[in-house]
Formats: sequence, C-alpha cells, structure tokens
Amino acid sequence: MQNPYRRRLLRAALPALAWPALCRADAGALAPRVLRLAGVLARSTGLDARWVAAQLAQARYQPTVARLILPGRPMQKNWHVYRSHFVEPSRIDAGVAFARRHARWLHRARRRFGVPPAVLLGILGVETLYGRQMGHFRVLDALTTLSLDYPAAAVPDRSAFFTAQLGDFLRWCHVASIAPDSVRGSYAGAIGMPQFMPGSILRWGVSARGGAAADLVDNAADAIASIANFLAGHGWIRNVPASFALPPPDGVDPATLQRLLAPDIVPSFGAGELRAAGLRLPPAALTYPGKLAVVRLPNGDAPPSYRLGTVNFFVVTRYNHSALYAQAVLDLGAAVENALRSERLSA
Repeated sequence: MQNPYRRRLLRAALPALAWPALCRADAGALAPRVLRLAGVLARSTGLDARWVAAQLAQARYQPTVARLILPGRPMQKNWHVYRSHFVEPSRIDAGVAFARRHARWLHRARRRFGVPPAVLLGILGVETLYGRQMGHFRVLDALTTLSLDYPAAAVPDRSAFFTAQLGDFLRWCHVASIAPDSVRGSYAGAIGMPQFMPGSILRWGVSARGGAAADLVDNAADAIASIANFLAGHGWIRNVPASFALPPPDGVDPATLQRLLAPDIVPSFGAGELRAAGLRLPPAALTYPGKLAVVRLPNGDAPPSYRLGTVNFFVVTRYNHSALYAQAVLDLGAAVENALRSERLSA
C-alpha cells in the first residue's frame, strides 16, 4: 500500500529537513504549507524552529480523521438510550475496580480540590472506560491533519483551534520529554484517561507525585488530580450537589415553562421562584440556597426527563457542553459509589 505522504526536500529555508507531502493532486503545495506551519508554531510556542519542523516532518495525513470531524447526520436525542450506554453493569464493575485500586488518589483529590470521587469516577468512566479506550490515532497526525486540511464541509472552520492545540501538544511533549509521534489519542487529538486536549493538559494537568509534567496516559493518579483541578478551576463548589431530580412539570403554564427552560444549563432561578412557578421541587432542592437551572433531557418521541442543575452541574458541562453528558457522568459515578457501598456492607 502506497504511503499517503511522500518526502520532499525544501532547501530554501531548512535544508536538512525532508518534508512530507500528500499523494494527491495538490501534493506539491503541501510542503510549503508545512514549512509555514512550522514557523507559526515555533513563534507561538518559543520552541526551536528546527525541532518543530522535524516533528511535523513525521506527520502523516489521516483521511479518517478528516472524515470523522465532519458533522454527523442530525439524530433525535434520547436521554434513556444515551444513559444506557454508560450506566451499565460492565462499566460500573470497571469503575468499582478502578476505585478500589486508586482510592487513595481519589480521596486525596477530594481533600485538595473539593471534588467528590463519584464525579471523578463518572468522568473517567464515560470518557475512556477507566483508561481502556483512549483512542488509537497518532495525535501528531490528527492535529496536523486538522490544522492543514480541515475539511471545508465541516463548518465553521476550526483549523486555527487545532493549530493552537498542535502547538500546545508539541510544548507538552517537549516539557515531558515525550516523542510526539509516539502519543495516541482520539481523532480530534484528545489524550489519555481524561481525554484532555493538549491545551487543557498544559493548563490543568497536575502531576500528583510532583513530576515535571502530568502523565495522563499511564498514571491514574495524575489523571484523577488533573480532572479535579479542571473542575475546581471552572468553579466547582465544595460540598454542593450537582443536580436534583425534578418531576415532570405537568400543569405548568407552557409560556412559564419555556421561560424557565430558556437559560438551559445556566443556573438562573431560586428555589422559591421555581416553586411559585408551579414546579414540584424535592425537599433537598427546596433548601438549596443557590440558583438552579431547569434542565430538560429529551427522550425521543417519549416525554422528556427533567433535572435541576446547580452551579456544579454547569461546571461538569465545561468538560463537555451537554446536559446529557453531565447527567450521565453523575449517574455513572453514583452507580459506582452505590456498588462500592454494597460491596463494603456485604463484606
């Protein structure tokens, strides 16, 4: 099988380097673009230009990455179906095993950052099944492909974002003494157990044992601490629940309900205001002193489910801007915690 790249020598600027070029009609145009990209990244990161260029020379265009970044066919959202993919026996069992193995680091993260182990376990389980599914794409290939050949059909053009992430990736590899062509991740360049983008690794990555750089691929302690640091940095409040169950708002005036749903995941209403609007709040929500969001979780053609989201629910959506994602994280974490509790009681 022909390699999708061929080497070209550009002697004008960096004569010692051989540049990859795509085997396609415009192949000859790629090498100068790679050279320009190397210059941009060297200037933005402060890294040695020749080192940056040498790393990019190892990159390979990945048509699968370009295809996967395209928007999928619109699908009807279904909370019950979505939840069933994550809150299921094999994932709960994997979470229990992970929690047993790394209990010390989970509790240390709670003490340091205020984030409960259940939330950390929920994120790790939803993201990568506790490190079992971290992605098989070379991150160097994925980020270079999306920097240089972001598909025109994927609107809006996010090539600038992926260029910045490629620079952050090279900075992280340089600091951590990692060969950039050795790192595997998702098709979008997310890395490790928490699936952090490189920029998040640099900003929120924590070495739990005090190393120079966080290892989110092989070190569960670093992954746990880094997720907790991310959530704390986005405003997680210690000892505050993330969501409350909410019965269907039957009988609430449609216009009033639309007004309550308009802020979506942003906490905007006091408990008293929601009660006055006709919502039946559970006792724990009635005594909650902060603002709440009325969150609707669609169930396809069936009636939707509802939750009340606190500031901590909103913080979880900073990890993934989806109410379905946030509630799946919370439900999986609670299921793992319940299984651990049952295990201790039966011991």
